[in-house]
Amino acid sequence: MDTANPPRRVLITGAEGYIGRLLTEALAADRGDLEAIVATDLRAPEAPVPGVIHAPLDITRAADVRALVAKYRPDTVVHLAAVVTPRPDQGRDLQRRVDVDGTRHLLDACVAHGVRKLVYTSSGAAYGYHADNAPLLTEDAPLRGNEAFAYAAHKREVEVLLADARRDHPALKQLVFRVSTILGERVHNQITAMFERPVVLGLRGVDTPFCFVWDQDVVACLALGVREPEKTGIYNLTGHGVMTLREIAAGMHRPFVALPQGWVRRGLEVLSKRGLSPYGPEQVMFLAHRPVLSNEALVRDFGYRPQKTSREVFDAYRQQRAH
Repeated sequence: MDTANPPRRVLITGAEGYIGRLLTEALAADRGDLEAIVATDLRAPEAPVPGVIHAPLDITRAADVRALVAKYRPDTVVHLAAVVTPRPDQGRDLQRRVDVDGTRHLLDACVAHGVRKLVYTSSGAAYGYHADNAPLLTEDAPLRGNEAFAYAAHKREVEVLLADARRDHPALKQLVFRVSTILGERVHNQITAMFERPVVLGLRGVDTPFCFVWDQDVVACLALGVREPEKTGIYNLTGHGVMTLREIAAGMHRPFVALPQGWVRRGLEVLSKRGLSPYGPEQVMFLAHRPVLSNEALVRDFGYRPQKTSREVFDAYRQQRAH
């Protein structure tokens, strides 16, 4: 064995999620110096990836997380496990136990067992939906994920945990991506559902800009972070440019209707109280104050230029939906 360059092992959480599966397959297809790829998830794989160790893991159980990291001794952990689109039975408490407590359990296990690098997918939602957001957010912008949105609030909390770990445990290197809206051939979530309704609803006097990133660009950046241990830091991960909700509706060949913000807020309040809508009045903030991310640092410092712009990502997604 080459003691100067020991065999490398990577462990992936959330490996049966959309990006997790793509990353697992990409690393398995081009292993490089990876001796072991350990793909973990609460769900068993429908089709195991050849050459990959699939292991069940409930990220909310601290003892299980520690035991698994101790068993496989990865030098790199890619943490993708999160509740992105909760089911009706997945309340906020469960979401927090997965997103925040699960990350805390993983950080503790990484520190305890000498993991050298953690790669984490955060979100542009961690910046929050605020009227005074900068027109183009860079990585030094404050993280103000709104309490009204569980996903945004939890990403903000996790980033606090990560910052504390960078201070208290500098031996555990970190690579953090703040990812914009992911689109790809098989993506389906709350945001794409907005685009595919018979009528796309927006707010009067508001552009509602979306910045998109191609799923293959996300996978490429994660894989690069695994294969090159020296790559660390915090980066926005998004394609160049934005599209407004009106432009998206036109691209989907859907009518666009812009409603007064007050009407939307009151209507959603009534519908949510009656259990007729999963969204409340906070949805107005989501549409009115969308964070737009700069990818300048990703290109300049991380050394990766996304293969598709936001508009090209959307076009690829739309063309796939047309089939």
